[in-house]
Amino acid sequence: MTSPDSSPVWFRFIFVSRCARPVAFLGFLLALSLGSKALGVGPTALADHRHNKPYAVIFGTVWGPGDRPVYGVSVKIRLASQKKAHWQIYSDHHGEFAQRVPAGKADYVIWADLEGYKPADGRQLRPAEEVTVHVEYDERVDTGVHLK
Repeated sequence: MTSPDSSPVWFRFIFVSRCARPVAFLGFLLALSLGSKALGVGPTALADHRHNKPYAVIFGTVWGPGDRPVYGVSVKIRLASQKKAHWQIYSDHHGEFAQRVPAGKADYVIWADLEGYKPADGRQLRPAEEVTVHVEYDERVDTGVHLK
């Protein structure tokens, strides 16, 4: 059946819905942005909260025998006043690792944990001594862990 203007009903419905889609989508985006800002939640509010705290970065390299970087070594970090490791990270393909720590005066102890580590060349590595790092402010501190 056709309408008085001689166009089928389904044709007018498709035409109207195609025109209304962009308007409805823009309205949805506007409501979403206003609602999340009014409530103080959403991706922007969470991202701002996470990056407001100052931090320092401990950056280092795990060196093997012959002064070559070593991949996949577990590096543990703890405060000097504590006994257990607070952070555990792994060295990347360049032997490097990085860990965020709270800003402020503190001493951190870093060591390589070789338990369960199997090097690609088959040679056994021995852990070296622990390294102590001092952090003053929100800064980057560079260090190295040398294996034997």
